[in-house]
Amino acid sequence: MDAWEELVTSALLGTDRRPPALATRPGTAAGGAPVALLDAAALHTVRRRAGLRPGPAAPAPEPAPEDHRAPLPEAARRRLGQLLAGRAAPAPSGGRRGAAPDLAELLPQWLATANEHGYKAPASALPALLDAARARTDLRPQALTLAGPRGLWLARFNPDWKFALRGAGGSTTLPDVRDGEAVEALWEEGLFAERVALLASVRAEDPEAGLALLRSTWVVERAEDRLMFLDSLRAGLSGADEEFLEGALSDRSRNVRSTAAELLSALPGSALAGRMAGRATSCVSLDRTEGGATIVVEAPHECDAGMERDGVVAVPPTGRGERSWWLGRIVESAPLSCWPARFGGRSPEEIVTLPVADGWEGELHAAWCRAAVRQRDADWSRALLGAPTAPPATGPGTSSLAERAKLLSTLPHEERAQWVAAFIAAHGLSEAFQLLGVCTVPWSGPLGGAVIDALDIARDAGSYPWSFSGVMGLAERCLAPEAATQLESLTALTTDPEDASPGAGGYWSEAFQRLVSTLRLRAQMQTELAPLAE
Repeated sequence: MDAWEELVTSALLGTDRRPPALATRPGTAAGGAPVALLDAAALHTVRRRAGLRPGPAAPAPEPAPEDHRAPLPEAARRRLGQLLAGRAAPAPSGGRRGAAPDLAELLPQWLATANEHGYKAPASALPALLDAARARTDLRPQALTLAGPRGLWLARFNPDWKFALRGAGGSTTLPDVRDGEAVEALWEEGLFAERVALLASVRAEDPEAGLALLRSTWVVERAEDRLMFLDSLRAGLSGADEEFLEGALSDRSRNVRSTAAELLSALPGSALAGRMAGRATSCVSLDRTEGGATIVVEAPHECDAGMERDGVVAVPPTGRGERSWWLGRIVESAPLSCWPARFGGRSPEEIVTLPVADGWEGELHAAWCRAAVRQRDADWSRALLGAPTAPPATGPGTSSLAERAKLLSTLPHEERAQWVAAFIAAHGLSEAFQLLGVCTVPWSGPLGGAVIDALDIARDAGSYPWSFSGVMGLAERCLAPEAATQLESLTALTTDPEDASPGAGGYWSEAFQRLVSTLRLRAQMQTELAPLAE
């Protein structure tokens, strides 16, 4: 060992500064000390390896658990290998994507479809599947579902895959929610991630049983844990949760109190909603003294103890006025059903078109938007959205595209798609990206047609396709595969108009070719994943 350390020291410092005391073999004189050092290192390496004693064998790992789900069809198995390999492929040079489909962007959809059919991943694909989930957090839920218990078993042997164990609470499976003894044991003794997953599972199956489970240990939980557990009550939220949530309004943690108040305000029949309705209607009223009906607002002058207990934070964020902040928190928590009576029996459509005095319209309408989303009230959402053909800045509720997307999410799927299709037809694609993101996939025929027509118009206008890269990426994932036939005619190379950007026609042709090939590949993937007829 001393001789080996001497060699290492000479190699690090250099043979000129630390010449090793070595007996050189014949033929190394010409190379001098450096060659002699390498010869000695090689000799010592062989000697050390030859004299190494084998260590005791480690205990064999427990066998991988069985996965009784159906195996992938052979064509789908090969496709998974291609998608996982495409994920790691280098990006095209020059920034151009080319006409070939982007396999990495098709992987999430493939995983979702495979899981819908109840398939399991082949054992040979598990390492690449876990690597893909490690690189992209959006893939993790679907990838881990496909990987199943064997994927979690494998993840224990590679520190790079420890995220999988965190997501599953370190356990391969949760107990059957009907097995009360096993559920109670895991709830009492499990890790935090296991308990969160267990509560969500029980809550989805039996909301009342989930609430009872949470009640059993609520007073001894840490504040940050109480907050996470309380958030699990959003699934299956009902009046049966009101008593527990009312108690949580007195919690030591401000975040817990705030979340409890938010959940209670989503129950229009709750006592908190009634208290907020009283406060809101005392602040907002109808004035007819000027000949026409006008909404007048008298925002609160203080945030009293009762308001704070009901979730109104006394200190507003930086840049917000106290009174407008308090008003917004009150109105968004009040049940929307209190307003028609307050405004003479008017409908939501009529209420949102009333003028609001003294510049309070923006704050009031924004609070109504938040209330409509929280209470999932489609009638108020329609009123606040207004006609899709109206310019966004002149709409009755909000010009914010983020707020409009949230309002749209409360509407039935078909109505949502029709509204967005009409919006695109009237205003084009430049402001439609967030709205398209809340539409059901695959897009309906009218919505898909509106997107294709708008892309065609943008091409004729001579702009570059990457100005619409976000929408084009959505179209590749969300258009119905049948739309490839409609798009076929757009793949032809066209002559650029005189005022067009140079080379725009070629770029558009390439983009439409990629869109068509992606849609056809998606159709083929669906066929490959279809269960074999028995």
